[in-house]
Amino acid sequence: MLALGAPAWGAPQGQMTWAVHVSLAPTWLDPAETPALITPFMVLYAIHDALVKPLPGNAMAPSLAESWKASPDGLTYTFSLRRGVKFHNGDPVTADDVKFSFARYKGAANKLFKERVAGVDVVDPQTVRFRLKQPWPDFMTFYATPATGAAWIVPKKYVESVGDEGFKKAPVGAGPYRFVSFKPGVELVMEANEQYWRKVPSVKRLVFKSIPDDSTRLAMLKRGEADIVYSLRGVLGQEVQKTPGLTFKPTLTTWTEWILFADQWNPRSPWHDRRVRLAANHAIDRQGINQAEYLGGARITGSIIPRGMEYAWEAPLYPYDPAKARALLAEAGYPNGFDAGPIAVDMAYASIVEAATNYLQTVGIRATVRGLERAGFLKENAEKKLRPLVRTASGASGNTSTRLEAFVISEGVYAYGGYPDIDGLYREQVSEVDRKKREATLHKIQQLMHERVMFLPMLEPAFLNGVGPRVAESGFGLITNYLYTAPYEDLKLK
Repeated sequence: MLALGAPAWGAPQGQMTWAVHVSLAPTWLDPAETPALITPFMVLYAIHDALVKPLPGNAMAPSLAESWKASPDGLTYTFSLRRGVKFHNGDPVTADDVKFSFARYKGAANKLFKERVAGVDVVDPQTVRFRLKQPWPDFMTFYATPATGAAWIVPKKYVESVGDEGFKKAPVGAGPYRFVSFKPGVELVMEANEQYWRKVPSVKRLVFKSIPDDSTRLAMLKRGEADIVYSLRGVLGQEVQKTPGLTFKPTLTTWTEWILFADQWNPRSPWHDRRVRLAANHAIDRQGINQAEYLGGARITGSIIPRGMEYAWEAPLYPYDPAKARALLAEAGYPNGFDAGPIAVDMAYASIVEAATNYLQTVGIRATVRGLERAGFLKENAEKKLRPLVRTASGASGNTSTRLEAFVISEGVYAYGGYPDIDGLYREQVSEVDRKKREATLHKIQQLMHERVMFLPMLEPAFLNGVGPRVAESGFGLITNYLYTAPYEDLKLK
């Protein structure tokens, strides 16, 4: 049974339980390992805190830093830390912790940070200064949004005492909830930090349970074993809509999903031929998948860049045209199709890839589904082991440049290859301070991606969720363009 709800005043009370759609990974407890994906932030927003992060009404809100200032020449950024803030173990949050956290960061865009940041100076315990090698218009976009986890701060003394692996087993942060226990892939338990600077949380205990099976999550919501359930697509979402006492909560954000042709750079692979990649794009009925999986709430796209993202170029859509797909395959030398191998996918989204493989098979591209649990999928994808096809998605914020850095340029954390001219254009725009010139270059990159059919873009999905009757404030939609429930200190039970 769930604990009784908390009143809207006084000390934190009660327990709120989530049934999450993916396996919880130990790396999500450490901001230093944040990939270019939004998923780890469901944990980071609870246990940790950042210098700057999205909060209600502000996409770049002061947090551990109460203010910051860029120099007129764009070469330094100085952050003034909020006074009196402490980590969960009682250590004060200082400029030394900020410098330490940045130095140990090895997540998304870490190579770019190393290339462009000349140094980090501790001016005094409450002031830290970042020095850039040259002007970088996107420094704050990369550093202070969920495009990366670089601005999320950990306690230097504690990490040095327990080591990186010890930290993942018992993380200490400065967020609204402190770590209690963790069973990897099973359950994460946290309790309220009553000294949190922004506000005292209303709910005493948060419990995240990994429940990869969709129907089991829905059953938990109906039985009152979970208060919030993530990702209930298709008929399960419809079931939430028609069940008295339950609330259906879809969210739309900077989220796109696509299939990567990981072997397009291999001359021996059928996917090396642009016509084959184009055929696959014309074989998919995206609107059909949208209706079946997202109840029509997603948006069809021709790009991996969300259309609302800064510097996005609106790519032409690939019309559903099986006859054209077959003609392209015949032209490429595959009149009878070919065995395409597996499409790797996070198990939570296997049904989407099953639908895609059915469409591909109707034109002769005989693909199969290879489902993996989330932690294993992310590890193999980062190691570039998922060939020849990968269903990929990202809901990380930022802008077009941050998305390209992770998935398109040759050294991107999830790029299986690249093109020298695209890499060159990317490097060219990074330091460009003229907005119009920069936009033109980023548009050119996206046009080249489309011309070369680097990806099979599908949808900008709707994230469909269910909320139980005990919840007064779920947190869905409080932060613009954020997928999950947050900030946790704003959540309330009835």
